[in-house]
Amino acid sequence: MTFLRRALPVLATLVAAAALAPERAAAQGAVKATHGEWQLRCEPAPGAREQCALVQNVVTEDKGNLGLVVIVVRTADGNGWLLRVVAPLNILLPAGLGLKIDRVDIGRAGFVRCLATGCIAEVVMDQQLVAQFRAGGTATFVIFPTPEEGVGIPVPLAGFSAGLAALQ
Repeated sequence: MTFLRRALPVLATLVAAAALAPERAAAQGAVKATHGEWQLRCEPAPGAREQCALVQNVVTEDKGNLGLVVIVVRTADGNGWLLRVVAPLNILLPAGLGLKIDRVDIGRAGFVRCLATGCIAEVVMDQQLVAQFRAGGTATFVIFPTPEEGVGIPVPLAGFSAGLAALQ
């Protein structure tokens, strides 16, 4: 994964609210469509056309209710995709965010900032990563609550291709 060093101000309200809890994220951005476990959420932007994101909230019940919000948006230039993952607070930031797709290690991304609601990792999705998401069954994001313990949080990829097409 390629680490993105500049933050893009797309759906900042959705990111912050979604990190609080999945049930609170429902109030942010109108759900325009559902594709598998993915939701296409849109909200008006001042002086611009509506901004949309492909969003999935996941919570693992067996690991202390750890949750993630996975968000895919268009890059500012409209030519690519940005993957944002909002992880809970109290994780080890230097360890970064790991990603496996169907048990194949894709790599790690660094966290770019932490808000009161969670820490954000973001990467520009190159064509290879987009293809892996489209072809995969499960993406597993790995966070580190302690140096000895990486916790994998599975994210179903069913519906990702259709959702990404709808996000065009």
